[in-house]
Amino acid sequence: MRVAVDAMGGDNAPAIEVEGAVAASRQFGIPIVLVGDEDRLRQELDRHAASGLDITIHHASEVVGMHDSASDAVRKKRNSSVRLAFELVKDGQACAAVSAGNSGATMAAGMFVLKRISGIERPAIAQVFPTLEGKTLVLDVGGNVDCKASHLVQFAIMGQVYAKHALGIPNPRIGLLSNGEEDSKGNELTRETNAILRQTSLNYAGYVEGRDIFKGTVEVVVCDGFVGNVVLKLSEGLAEATGTMLKREIMGDMIAKMGYLFMRGAFKRFKKTVDYAEYGGAPLIGINGVGMICHGGSNAKAIKNAIRFAHDYATSGVTERIAEKLSENYGALFPRSNQSVPPVS
Repeated sequence: MRVAVDAMGGDNAPAIEVEGAVAASRQFGIPIVLVGDEDRLRQELDRHAASGLDITIHHASEVVGMHDSASDAVRKKRNSSVRLAFELVKDGQACAAVSAGNSGATMAAGMFVLKRISGIERPAIAQVFPTLEGKTLVLDVGGNVDCKASHLVQFAIMGQVYAKHALGIPNPRIGLLSNGEEDSKGNELTRETNAILRQTSLNYAGYVEGRDIFKGTVEVVVCDGFVGNVVLKLSEGLAEATGTMLKREIMGDMIAKMGYLFMRGAFKRFKKTVDYAEYGGAPLIGINGVGMICHGGSNAKAIKNAIRFAHDYATSGVTERIAEKLSENYGALFPRSNQSVPPVS
């Protein structure tokens, strides 16, 4: 099944999107449909000699800009590349949609076109972070800045299912991000969420602190989108600043330069570990389908890997399993109700 790529959304579209799509098709054999201005996309494909690859084009006459409001982008620009990418998923012509465009519009398009999984109040944007122990999934990292306890519990359920079936972690531990490990810490939102999570069947480890994310203390970290986005941007800035400071120290000292020659391999492996492009994008979890949100400034490598992760996500069965896990924990979420979560629609 094809992956639909919004080829007009990123800061350097469509050149980067086409280059990344060609690389994904060539390296992973994934069929791709590029969504955007047909003439421009054909010109870009010709530059990469992609005639033998399984890449098609779906014309879109409109583009959502970075300053367009999410609601206007979905309702007024019906022929935009991001909306049509999700329409292809809805119609069964693609298994996933990938976009490096306006993240708010991408999230809105995913929700509007594909709808939410039954029982999910708010989809979440998840991000994989490298850790000392492997990987940790953090959600939400920007989709929902104001949350209720039920939203965070649903993030925990979705995160555990995604980590298990899409990332291959057998029994992922879940932590709730707070300002201390003790149950007395946190605010009203985290304390209420903590109490509910302890009643669920999830592998819940309790509160975790910001430093625990990169230690790999747990495999899933839950927080509201305001806090999660601060964590994401701080981590990106720290990784970039660390690399720059390290380079300055090496270039400013002859002995350090000589040492670098012996440690060049280790530095390259470290850079690969913290490079966001290795993870491609952030899955939008909770919609009734697969959407991948990429950084606006993504390079071709990031687009390539986003396509690969989106394809893997689509074949993992995460959407169906989220509904099952919600039903399993429905009593803890809504203790006064005897109703069950309706099946995935």
